Amino acid sequence: MKRGGIENPAFEQPSPDLGRRRRSRPAEVDPGVLAEAEAEAEEGPCGWGSCTPKSLQLCNNPEGYLAAYSLLAIFQGIVVNGLVNISISTIEKRYELNSSLTGLISASYDIAFCVLSLFVSFFGERGHKPRWLAFSAFMLGLGSLVFSLPHFSSGKYDYGAKLEDTCQISGASSANFTCSASTKSSLPNYLHVFILGQLLLGVGGTPLYTLGTAFIDDSVPKHKSSLYIGIGYSMSLLGPAIGYVLGGQLLTIYIDIQIPESINMDQDDPRWLGAWWIGFVACFFAIWLIIIPFSCFPKHLPGTAKIQAEKISETHNDGSEALVETKNIGKSFKDFPMALLILLKNPVLMSLIVASSSEALVATGFATFLPKFIENQFGKTSSFSATLGGLVLIPAAALGQIISGILVSKCKMDCKSIIKFMIGTCSMALLLNTVFLFAKCGNEPFAGVSETYNGTGMLHNLTAPCNANCGCLRFMYYPVCGRDEIQYFSPCFAGCSSHIFNNKKKAYDNCSCIGKPKRENGSEDFSFDAVAGKCPTQCEVLPLFLTFFFFTVVFTFMAVTPTTVAILRCVPDKQRSFALGVQSVFLRLLGTIPGPILFGVAIDNSCALWDIDECKTKGACWVYDNERMAYLLMGISAACKIVTIIFVVMAVYLYKPPPASTAASQNDSEMVSSVHA
Repeated sequence: MKRGGIENPAFEQPSPDLGRRRRSRPAEVDPGVLAEAEAEAEEGPCGWGSCTPKSLQLCNNPEGYLAAYSLLAIFQGIVVNGLVNISISTIEKRYELNSSLTGLISASYDIAFCVLSLFVSFFGERGHKPRWLAFSAFMLGLGSLVFSLPHFSSGKYDYGAKLEDTCQISGASSANFTCSASTKSSLPNYLHVFILGQLLLGVGGTPLYTLGTAFIDDSVPKHKSSLYIGIGYSMSLLGPAIGYVLGGQLLTIYIDIQIPESINMDQDDPRWLGAWWIGFVACFFAIWLIIIPFSCFPKHLPGTAKIQAEKISETHNDGSEALVETKNIGKSFKDFPMALLILLKNPVLMSLIVASSSEALVATGFATFLPKFIENQFGKTSSFSATLGGLVLIPAAALGQIISGILVSKCKMDCKSIIKFMIGTCSMALLLNTVFLFAKCGNEPFAGVSETYNGTGMLHNLTAPCNANCGCLRFMYYPVCGRDEIQYFSPCFAGCSSHIFNNKKKAYDNCSCIGKPKRENGSEDFSFDAVAGKCPTQCEVLPLFLTFFFFTVVFTFMAVTPTTVAILRCVPDKQRSFALGVQSVFLRLLGTIPGPILFGVAIDNSCALWDIDECKTKGACWVYDNERMAYLLMGISAACKIVTIIFVVMAVYLYKPPPASTAASQNDSEMVSSVHA
């Protein structure tokens, strides 16, 4: 059959005689040849049923599928790792949720992924993978829509009354806060809607990184697989970058779009909440459009059978491939325990999974807390720190995956060479991890923490005689820098009773706690007592830290694509998707779920000043011990990288290549299959 001048035997219907011959002599047909013939029969044109426009056939190739896959991966990253993360703090304030509950929201995605990953990868292995990806797009779009629904059903935002940040000697309303149970609000009930949205997003994300990746490996020659997978994975990292930029811009828009005329409010007002929901609604429509291209791909791309016939097996030689072939494991649910057991008993696979989980723990920990580290260590604003963190993490991770994909592809590495390559990249990342030892900063002077209000107060006590009558609130953290080059918790704790605007920057005067300038020219720099914001840090090693950390991330992510390729190589062909599903479960149970928790505990352990409200309840940490934080994070990161190297070395020594006869038998199968075609 000819289509657009191109002959492809995969599009021709097998003759009835051929079918009768195959059925009459089943014992004489090699299982590999039969599987190849089935794959050829399932190759077809791009379209819907009998509707196969010639223009669509231009996309009926690995490049066309990679474009659709990358687009879906980008939008998944925008929603799950971008918009959700940047909206969490706004959702906390809007729906009166504490951090532990919003942490549950974040974890819901991984919970759904863990529960479904094994089943989706097991049943989807022999199914129509592009249609599974269409289902993935449907669920991701639905999850985005559900996540935005609380905004439309919770009514207008009640912004309340403005709190004063200066010293109110007369006992104004800002000081009249007592410990009392507030009226029960229904807003926290929307927690369940957010969790449902995240669960749906988890359902949608499961086929993408298991079946979607395996389909790429099915459709391209072995030496090109790492390049295609590397491109797809790097595109998935572009999503969070777009999500952070898009989400950050949307948060500059008022949550209900139009600011009420009765109030004068800007983004510096603590009552301000941004329009977090717009991005989710936009992504809902965009993701559902991606259903269209995935629904038109055939079960196998043209040429897949030939590519599969030319591939030489590199399965770990433990007898698992023969067992899977002879017992035809994977066709029914009763095979699930046996299929899982085969993978769990594969020592090379499990070593690679533990190694990748250890790296994922560090990666997710830094992805969550790198902005906080930069903010506290180098005295930068939270928004600037988040921008710097994104500029380092996202390009470095994408670059690492692309470089490794190109190297593995160009050098045509076999499975054992790929694992050895991983040892080199992980070792370099461990060496560069020492940046925390020398690119760190000490703490700037802080009144009530490291300074004693000119000797009138005590350490670790924000209250002193100069601000005792101001009625200052511990939960209103608005740091100011005094002319004495000491940082104060807020204008109120600095004893400031008035404020002015100097060059559009808020400044404070009449501050009873602020002493004389430390330098002679201090009076020229400060025509007022304090300015809003933290004191400028005297530490100038930020460029050095960012440079070293950039290359640390590059070498860390240079192991990601090779790990995936090695996992696909060391397991039987019919278990590749299932192996990625098993990896996904362990990756989350041992990596992405405990990673942020472990890093959070370490950072909390370095806290020097906690927020304690009128009810004596401990809240957020306001000031950290910078050196302790740096050492703790370096310790966790170094320990995980050492674990990674140990297990990758184990994988090299445990790996047994298949016997040389396998290649010959596969070449014979190719010759036989050409005769059948």
